Amino acid sequence: MNYELLAILVTVVVQALYIAYRIGIFEQKLNTLEKKQDKHNSIIERTYCIERDISVIKEQIKA
Repeated sequence: MNYELLAILVTVVVQALYIAYRIGIFEQKLNTLEKKQDKHNSIIERTYCIERDISVIKEQIKA
């Protein structure tokens, strides 16, 4: 009977460690994705500013 409880306990502990490991990997991938998204958003913002500046310059040239 004690061996059965020990086996169940070991199984629960191993599963908990595996879940913690998988959550850690998920968080790493999520952080990487967030960095890529921040870089993309920065490029979009800079592109918007450049387009705005170009339109201002075009208006100045026309005047």
